[in-house]
Amino acid sequence: MLRVSSTARILVASQAPGARVHASGMPFTDQSGVRLRSWMGVDEAIFYDVSRIAIAPMGFCFPGYDSKGADIPPRRECAATWHQALFAALPQIEFILAVGAPAQRYHLTRLGRPDLIGASLTETVSNWRAIRDGTRPRLYPLPHPSWRNNGWIRTHPWFESELLPAMRADLSRMLAASA
Repeated sequence: MLRVSSTARILVASQAPGARVHASGMPFTDQSGVRLRSWMGVDEAIFYDVSRIAIAPMGFCFPGYDSKGADIPPRRECAATWHQALFAALPQIEFILAVGAPAQRYHLTRLGRPDLIGASLTETVSNWRAIRDGTRPRLYPLPHPSWRNNGWIRTHPWFESELLPAMRADLSRMLAASA
């Protein structure tokens, strides 16, 4: 599920692959990927161009299901074992999409801005302007694009009307500069 290169300036920092994606061996080859690419305003060719967009999940394998049938959080030892060396080897990253609370907590802490982590995903994502403007590389916190978050998206209309257009504009500039 790890797709990185020394030239990608954009990082999709996700949670962990689901069972279907784990079986495919390719990140975001499910409906979450369709939604994420829509949020980003990119097609599959751009999204999977590893020279432009890196994908590094917090967990590199499917972590399993909980008792209710939902995916469990990424295994902590994966990040603890690999992420420091991984991100040290990617100094060219200038733009991070932190998808889900585990990625947000990890990257905001790594970037020296744990003060921007809210008590909940909603608090962190709603603080997107301060996070975007207060981090280098620039970071946008996103909820997971899963169908399970349809209710969250409906009850937080600012996400689609304010955050996504700003993110797309920044992302479009980054992609144009890397073309």
